[in-house]
Amino acid sequence: MPARPPLNRSLDGFGTTIFAEMSALALATGAINLGQGFPDTDGPESVREAAVRALRDGRGNQYPPGMGVPELRHAIAEHQRRFYALDLDPDTQVLVTAGATEAIAAAMLALLEPGDEVIAFEPFYDSYAACIAMAGGVRVPLTLRAPDFRPDLDALRAAVTPRTRLLLLNSPHNPTGTVLTPAELSAIAELAVERDLLVVTDEVYEHLVFDGTHIPLASLPGMHDRTVSISSAGKTFSFTGWKVGWATGSPELVAAVRTAKQFLTYVASGPFQYAIAEALALPDTYYTAIRDDLMTKRDILAEGLTASGFQVYRPQGTYFITTDITTFGETDALTFCRALPEKAGVVAVPNSVFYDHPTAGRTQVRFAFCKRQEVLTDAASRLRKAFGA
Repeated sequence: MPARPPLNRSLDGFGTTIFAEMSALALATGAINLGQGFPDTDGPESVREAAVRALRDGRGNQYPPGMGVPELRHAIAEHQRRFYALDLDPDTQVLVTAGATEAIAAAMLALLEPGDEVIAFEPFYDSYAACIAMAGGVRVPLTLRAPDFRPDLDALRAAVTPRTRLLLLNSPHNPTGTVLTPAELSAIAELAVERDLLVVTDEVYEHLVFDGTHIPLASLPGMHDRTVSISSAGKTFSFTGWKVGWATGSPELVAAVRTAKQFLTYVASGPFQYAIAEALALPDTYYTAIRDDLMTKRDILAEGLTASGFQVYRPQGTYFITTDITTFGETDALTFCRALPEKAGVVAVPNSVFYDHPTAGRTQVRFAFCKRQEVLTDAASRLRKAFGA
């Protein structure tokens, strides 16, 4: 073994993800996996058939264009125009990526210099911390606190220093389900303009809003030329394994992100890009139906968790519910989640791993409800039985 550890120091502490650990527990125990956020059914058959057709027709079986296939880039631009009245040039303002995770990584690598500060709302999706670290940035968390998980805008303003380069935002927010309000977005936009900050927005749950409305920050005054907007097909169309994401913004920002992205995967998901181009053109009824279906599932699981004795924070969006376990006399969510598969036959994840200040989420546990209704009903029944409710 060499004298120096093999892992780059910037990634020290980033071991196996909590999702891998909890999914392994689900397999080992036969528990219902409500930990990792992936659906247990595929998306629309027409979209799946579009992928098969692309494979058979030889479209995308070789390297696609670096920016993404033209059909998908045009479909993404049309999607932004259709839903948000945003005008984008598909040739210079749209970049296709290997899921949203690659888009976030490429954005951090492209836009940050070592030592630049990045403000992000915690709890945050675990890849944010790793991507900032790999880019040499300095993470500055702004804590969203129970029970409402709203951002403290005064604290946000106070967190900006001369070294702040970028805000990394996620709305609808994973894991809390918070959807930023128009007033909150306006205040953030005004701060970004005033302090000349870049903003990267993770909007993968944009169509899964139950209470409120999703408003892209890029649509606000002064934000078009300083915002990289990121989304993906996985959450909206239930094809998470296809890893088709995208980044949009000004030509200068997209060119910067592309420069980093080309040295990550170069290109990916060729045939699936053609399929997602067709998916984005699905009628409004599709987008309404998936939202309504997930809202029903949210309510099924929320009611089951409440009946089992959890304190439930009902989400405004995403497909996750955050709960608190102090009602059971528990004080450590990680220990609780490691024992839950054996105790109840259900897997969840502890929110504490999504915090830089883990005490803020020490007793919070996240459950995913992107599963079939009968699976959620079964999980709720197991939990009620396990906790004597």
